Amino acid sequence: MSERTNEFWGTGRRKTSVARVRISPGVGKVSINGRTLDDYFTTDQMRNNAVLPLETIDGKARFDLRINVTGGGLNGQSGAVRHGIARALLEFDPNYRPLLKAEGYLTRDPRSKERKKYGQPGARKRFQFSKR
Repeated sequence: MSERTNEFWGTGRRKTSVARVRISPGVGKVSINGRTLDDYFTTDQMRNNAVLPLETIDGKARFDLRINVTGGGLNGQSGAVRHGIARALLEFDPNYRPLLKAEGYLTRDPRSKERKKYGQPGARKRFQFSKR
């Protein structure tokens, strides 16, 4: 928590996306990279996924969020925002931990793209075998 302003920080990650989330008591404004939630995330699924931790604690209209998110695609970024919001809420009130933990919002999704191996066309794909 920063002392001068009543803000609580959380960092969320998914795939190659990183979201820095600042929450403060407010009226429910959400700003992502200077844009509104509806402008930034194009589908309802991504919008809903991003703010799930707030709905879990019934805090959608109690907090203002300022979010900077970089890297990856929009889907990975929505997952990173969700993770960051959950961590910031934990900074705000540690009593939210059982609710957020039960829903799985505090666990970083470890899945990421597998690296391509040398001498092969992809991560798992192999060139066609030829006996002769």
